[in-house]
Amino acid sequence: MDLNRYQDSPVETIISFHKMIVHLEKVATSNQGLSAQRAQQLLKLTAPYPVLREGTTDPSALASINDVITELLAELFPAILTNNEIKAVTVPFQNVLLNPSDRLQRILNAAGPKFDMVIRNFNDHQFYVNTCCLILNQHYGTNFNFGRPLLYDIPNAQGIMRHYRILYNTDFIELTPTDKAVDIQPEDIELLRDSFDDINVWKRYFPNGSWLFKGFAIMNLFDATVEHAVSTLKGSLLGATDSEKLKHEMLKVFRSIYKIPDLKFGFTSYNEAENKFSLATFNSKLNSYLLKDGKEQACAELSRIIQQDKYSVISDVGKLLQTEPENGMARLLTEQHIQSVILAPVIKNGVPLGVLELASPNTGDLNSINAPQLEAVMPYISDTIDKQHSYMQNQVQALIQNEYTTVHPSVYWKFRKEAQKALDARAVKKEYALREIIFPDVMPLYGQVDIKGSSTQRNTSVQLDLYAQLNAALSLVKLLQLETGKFDLADTINYLQELIANVKKCLKADSEQFVQHYLETVIHPLFESATGSNTSHQPAIDNYFKQCKGSGDYHLNRRKYEDTVALINRKMATLIDEAQAPAQAIFPHYYERFKTDGVEHNLYIGASIAPAKSYNIMHLYNLRLWQLQVICHMESAHQSMKKDLPYPLDVTSLILVYNHRMSIQFRMDEKRFDVVGSYNARFEILKKRIDKACIKDTTERLTAAGKIAIVYTSKKEETEYLRYIHFLQDRQLLGKHIELVDIEDLQGVSGLKAIRVSVTSINDIHTLPMYSYADMTAANLSMNELLR
Repeated sequence: MDLNRYQDSPVETIISFHKMIVHLEKVATSNQGLSAQRAQQLLKLTAPYPVLREGTTDPSALASINDVITELLAELFPAILTNNEIKAVTVPFQNVLLNPSDRLQRILNAAGPKFDMVIRNFNDHQFYVNTCCLILNQHYGTNFNFGRPLLYDIPNAQGIMRHYRILYNTDFIELTPTDKAVDIQPEDIELLRDSFDDINVWKRYFPNGSWLFKGFAIMNLFDATVEHAVSTLKGSLLGATDSEKLKHEMLKVFRSIYKIPDLKFGFTSYNEAENKFSLATFNSKLNSYLLKDGKEQACAELSRIIQQDKYSVISDVGKLLQTEPENGMARLLTEQHIQSVILAPVIKNGVPLGVLELASPNTGDLNSINAPQLEAVMPYISDTIDKQHSYMQNQVQALIQNEYTTVHPSVYWKFRKEAQKALDARAVKKEYALREIIFPDVMPLYGQVDIKGSSTQRNTSVQLDLYAQLNAALSLVKLLQLETGKFDLADTINYLQELIANVKKCLKADSEQFVQHYLETVIHPLFESATGSNTSHQPAIDNYFKQCKGSGDYHLNRRKYEDTVALINRKMATLIDEAQAPAQAIFPHYYERFKTDGVEHNLYIGASIAPAKSYNIMHLYNLRLWQLQVICHMESAHQSMKKDLPYPLDVTSLILVYNHRMSIQFRMDEKRFDVVGSYNARFEILKKRIDKACIKDTTERLTAAGKIAIVYTSKKEETEYLRYIHFLQDRQLLGKHIELVDIEDLQGVSGLKAIRVSVTSINDIHTLPMYSYADMTAANLSMNELLR
């Protein structure tokens, strides 16, 4: 114990119990009964020791009468509470301890003889200012808060640091000014209030030894280890940049909370797309005690913990292994000498991120009783892991965007996995070549809604616009020819008349480019030179050039055509995109669509797209039924909007049924998926050729307005789609008339067949339900009934 730890002090300290003795004297003379008798006994006990009233500057002088002090303070330190309360007599902010409770003494004994009990991060400056504040509060009636909580850091017998918050009771202190004291005025208090950091100001108003401290304070300690651990963890997590340091800080916090010196801490990341677990993807320094050899794997027990979103506790791993010899987790933990464990799911905003692992080599250290202590820190751990996980995902996304392109959500998981491997290798400065992304054994679905006669309508639009522009140019050239005869334009007029006749008669493939080139190199320079000649026809020339712009009359018909195509494409694309949400709910599948003169789409479905889910043939049937319904909706939507289009163009619809499994591979050079293998290339050839095909032995095109053409090769496919068609006919989505036709032989392709069926016009497609294969089965439409 040392009253001289701090070199400077505004007070001269005398440890005295005079206030307690004065209190006893009052009780002894003014009261009767047991209280008075007890007070008289204590006064008689203390009378031989005047140092108790007069005080001393040497705490060690009181050591020989410690039993007397204990008896004197028995009311303040009840014996019945000595094993519960952590308290002692002290001088505020000083390393002085007298009459400690039994619990405090045990804590100090466990810390060892070398332990120096000092307030954490408390320096000379803080001691001086805080002591001055004590004087101001008691003598001048201020209410200065001493700022941050004061803490003692005291290790236990196992070396785990415990943290205790300090509270002082100063009722037994008497503070009086000495001849050195300065008279403090209200304005001085205001100055001091704003000068915490300026020690010279405090020493000016409170010189060394200017006040006398006489008496004692009672120090109460409260175990704030968990609260301190939470605060420390928050600080560590917020400033976490170094993976190893973060791991060390978190381990220190958990050991402090659970009082287990050899506690282990790990984390297992969860990949929801594959329903697999792996090492922490955001921190390579974190171990996992649940993964054999650290390899990615599925785990039913961990999946259950994630799904239930509650702690799983094994207090006796050895007993569990005896009860369940086949329990792989218990066996793995035993091999790592772990005998008790707490597994806590880490879930943020409904997204499972992984499982936090606390492990101990001792049976019963971790159990269902102390598991809830995690609740104080889990929100901060979840936030931090979520942030680090998000940071890693951003890196993964950046790598995917750079190396691949925008990726459909259904297959994103596989790109993410490959990108994660590349980033992990990069983190340890290893070379890593990105592997090809392949999805084997998938079934393709292809469909299109094409704008019928779009090429013809575009040519007509160009023809009308060129005809109008050439006639306007011819009129202007004739006016310039008549004006004072300054221009000899007979040849130009004749050539323009020939162009007009040719454009009116037939528009060839190069007509648009040829005419525009002639106008820009011959006619427009002529008009510009006339402008410089102060021609009277200047307004007409200006108007001509105005109408040549994209928004002018000479592009009117082309704009109407482009607007028509854009409106149809936008409507068709929106319908199929919006319908993708329920389609993905059937089973995750790869989806892509393209806009040209119409909208076409590819779908690929199979177990390799979503390995975490169970795939069967019913998912394919459901998706095929969905596709047919969506095409019906698109056809109906077009029929409803057709009357409002600038040009009332029709659409034709087609579905290609291909009943062979294939593999699709992401082409790094083209940044897109493509089929793998020469045999599967037949599917791509079919897609390119069937929409222009004719019915066999006729000149009639397979695709027709108001009808859906379904192309297939086998009787089995025909039967399957007739079931869908009859089901949708009963729901008034399709018309009654069905055609079964053969398709003409195409280059390299023969033997194709098709079903053609008309589409029923429906005013509000948004009210239509999306039927499933189960709905069709429940309708009790047997094969015989459908084909009768």
